Amino acid sequence: MSFGKNFSRLVLVVAIASASFALPRQADQSAKQDTKAAAQDTKDAAKHTGRAIKTTTKKTGHQVKKTTQSAGHHVKKTTKTATHKVASKTRQGAQKVEGKTQSNQ
Repeated sequence: MSFGKNFSRLVLVVAIASASFALPRQADQSAKQDTKAAAQDTKDAAKHTGRAIKTTTKKTGHQVKKTTQSAGHHVKKTTKTATHKVASKTRQGAQKVEGKTQSNQ
């Protein structure tokens, strides 16, 4: 009978000891999986960030081009109008001077 009691205790001790040795391995595997998952998440986040930067840069470039073209057209139109006004005033001034010069002679 004592052998039976001791045997069951021995089995219990072996079971507990083997379970305690198995736990670190499982924890180690779990840590490796967690590390791999974190690395994959980081990689995916970097890809998404890169795509977002590319898209934003492209949109900004198009907007800058559009604004620059619009500003260029505005400058061209304003310059043309100002040139016509100056030419008109110059003609008027020349005609006044011509009129005064002819009447003095």
